[in-house]
Amino acid sequence: MASRQRGITLLGFLIVLAVVGFFAYVAMRLFPVYSEYYSVVSAMKGVANEPGVASMEPNRVRDLLNRRFDISYVDSVKPNNIKITRSGQGYTLNVKYEVRRPLIYNIDVVASFDRTVDLMRQGEID
Repeated sequence: MASRQRGITLLGFLIVLAVVGFFAYVAMRLFPVYSEYYSVVSAMKGVANEPGVASMEPNRVRDLLNRRFDISYVDSVKPNNIKITRSGQGYTLNVKYEVRRPLIYNIDVVASFDRTVDLMRQGEID
């Protein structure tokens, strides 16, 4: 009869539970980092779609972007992470930043993000 019984033992179940729990913990620690990144991308696309953004001064573009960051609760991007450079008929907006979050004891997760958006006058094509 013992040879016909099948299933997982208590020790096997605990090992599987520990592995699944670890990956769930890592996912919970990484979700806010990537959620914030998608907020940054959304804010950059929103600034790129503003009417007349290519004619604005770089400080005005930076102010628009920072306002969108405030609305989206983006805290990881500092003013020195935002680069606005003149390119052709508009600007190139680059946001490059790094997020470091503690994972377990002295082990940190480091995520680097770099996104560039062209700010062109409406009606122009890349």
